[in-house]
Amino acid sequence: MEYDDIQPALKGTGFVCRGGFRPGPDDAVPGISSGISGGNNAVVVIIGNAGSEMWPHFEAATTGEQRASQPNPLNDWTAEVMGPVAEKLGARVHYPFDRPYHPFQRWAMKADTVWQSPLGPLIHPDYGLWHAYRAALVFEPGFDIPDRASQKNPCDTCADRKCLKTCPVDAYQGGQYDVPVCVRHIATSEGQTCVDLHCLARRACPVGRTEVYDPAHAQFHMSKFLANAVKRFRIDIPQAAADRISGDSVSASTTSGGSI
Repeated sequence: MEYDDIQPALKGTGFVCRGGFRPGPDDAVPGISSGISGGNNAVVVIIGNAGSEMWPHFEAATTGEQRASQPNPLNDWTAEVMGPVAEKLGARVHYPFDRPYHPFQRWAMKADTVWQSPLGPLIHPDYGLWHAYRAALVFEPGFDIPDRASQKNPCDTCADRKCLKTCPVDAYQGGQYDVPVCVRHIATSEGQTCVDLHCLARRACPVGRTEVYDPAHAQFHMSKFLANAVKRFRIDIPQAAADRISGDSVSASTTSGGSI
């Protein structure tokens, strides 16, 4: 088994290998107790999407009604496709939506060339903010893994920081993301552009422009985010918006361990 054997096994999913790492005792990888210092030679490989490459595969496997009304359509589909992949490769698989939650962002920062962005999601030098982590494959015994690409955090040289200035309701202030302010806006007709095209603050980032999510992909994530946030944070929204999402099953569908 080699690292290069994994990507061919992902054919037909739109997912890509996002790098790997050797877990240590503080990485909280289930089933890995001794870590590197204890002689464990396990390897964790992170699987995710970059841009909207996975969207046509997900869209073909589900109906519009399923995507709108089922509680976890993306999570369910991810498990459906990654379970057989893991079995074929002889790996264990973990997901960002497992309970209790795994530290996927920590794992991603060990495996991939990413950094925390001013908005919160991890930023990649090529994909920008338009990517996510969908699964982690654990291999025992492990194998050689490629080194993380040596690149600089693009946010360090970004003088404009337009991402922090573009939100129409200033939901990003003082290093904090004000979820209720954001949700109350996107639940109105004035915020429909944020739903249809994805977060305007995220779209303001100049990195990864070719990877910006397709409209249907963006709208799916933002609609699920809206429904989940209203329930989780008990946010009062206009009655018309409440009526629109009241029939949806609300869940953690956008959980992704990174960006959505």
